Amino acid sequence: MSNPYSTINDYQLWRRSVARVETHMFDPIVNPRFKIDRQVKVATAGSCFAQHISRQIQRIGFHYFIAEKGEHLSDAEKSKRNFGVFSARYGNIYTARQLLQLFDEVFEGREPAEKAWLRKDGRFVDPYRPQIEPDGYESPEAVIEARRSHLAAVRSVFLDSDVLVFTLGLTESWRSKADGSVFPLAPGVTAGSFDPDRYEFVNFTVEEVDRHLSLFLKKLKEVNPRVKVLLTVSPVPLVATYENRNVLVSTTYSKAVLRVVAEQMLSRFDWVDYFPSYEIITGSYAGGLYYEDDYREVNHLGVAHVMRCFVRNYVSQPSKEAEPKAVMLPPPPETEYQTVVCDEREIEMLRP
Repeated sequence: MSNPYSTINDYQLWRRSVARVETHMFDPIVNPRFKIDRQVKVATAGSCFAQHISRQIQRIGFHYFIAEKGEHLSDAEKSKRNFGVFSARYGNIYTARQLLQLFDEVFEGREPAEKAWLRKDGRFVDPYRPQIEPDGYESPEAVIEARRSHLAAVRSVFLDSDVLVFTLGLTESWRSKADGSVFPLAPGVTAGSFDPDRYEFVNFTVEEVDRHLSLFLKKLKEVNPRVKVLLTVSPVPLVATYENRNVLVSTTYSKAVLRVVAEQMLSRFDWVDYFPSYEIITGSYAGGLYYEDDYREVNHLGVAHVMRCFVRNYVSQPSKEAEPKAVMLPPPPETEYQTVVCDEREIEMLRP
């Protein structure tokens, strides 16, 4: 007798596509919606993990689009001041709401109520990218001027990129009661001061993240009709939760929400695809192989596996250097792996 499962593909069966596959050979990507060639401008934004994709794109000689280059600076100064970490110097964009408000600031004249935060050393920072300038700014006016230049670069990212890779990182955030703006870090962690009358904690729901991301994608397509978007979910657990529960429980909630929303975007927009870096790192088949001893940081083996799958499936006609026949891509240099910029880590510094 026939049944609806009698003709499914091997990749639809756990035993054939997961259990019987060597860990380093596992590849869950099926029918990617688009390819990337050397002419395509690829931009990145999102949480810390997105930086691995941008570095691999540059390493294989493809066009990683950087709108904020710091041409007048030395290589050492560029690195210190976070040029090239993402396509523009927006730092970590952890939530879909943060991405949407950035778009609205660039294209719709949104004016955030918060302009500058004071650090303990007397220097000022941009509340929406508090660690992008390690030496800070000498005045609030300097912060405003620097942000004006930054927004011009962000405008170019949204208008000129052919592919935008956005890594969803968190659902938890801190929000201004004055205008609803969200921040990548809570006031008082690295700058500013926490005032419960001015700020509130928020943990976005599926419905809220869906609304924020869907609205951003619609607006992006209006200003850049040719753009395609590749969504990923960060496999890095929360460094801390403000919910009154174990951080692992909050991590599970957050990643579940983000993964569900990514799937909803996939079904809603045919020019959006999902890259399963989250599944590659966290899947039970790997047995925790891809995490460091803290069970949080992704190690170089995990990064290499993710990028091997990315190159194999999304890069058009990969070169021998990009897709070697050997079972493992060379891991990224150890110094590169250790210099991933992650605002969230600052929370740990407060509670050693």
